[in-house]
Amino acid sequence: MSETVRKLIESYYAAFNNGDIAAMVALLTEDVRHDINQSGTETGKTAFTAFLHEMNRCYRERLTDIVIMTEPGGARAAAEYVVHGEYLQAGHGMPEAHGQAYVLPGGAFFTIRGGRIARVTNYYNLPDWLAQVAK
Repeated sequence: MSETVRKLIESYYAAFNNGDIAAMVALLTEDVRHDINQSGTETGKTAFTAFLHEMNRCYRERLTDIVIMTEPGGARAAAEYVVHGEYLQAGHGMPEAHGQAYVLPGGAFFTIRGGRIARVTNYYNLPDWLAQVAK
């Protein structure tokens, strides 16, 4: 079971790194819960898709050094990684963007249901990111 979950999360991050929103969303449950880093929670594929489009508008990111951890029952997984990004356009309430590069560690927690991702909770150090893009 844990190998199936590992492959699911690997596919999710491969789609992310390829900029393939449709492939990412195909791996989610209809009622996916998305806990946004140091922010709110959204529910559903439509909200998740809109979030990804907004992210692609504002940032160009690639994840490296991805380590995936699963629990034996297959209901939960976690990942840690390094984000390599470029800040393209300011989002709501964010500082001015002018192509600043940033590198920071991040992580995510997942709940798996019916062979799909039912929850994504992302974490990274927002003050570290803000300091990097302030340059």
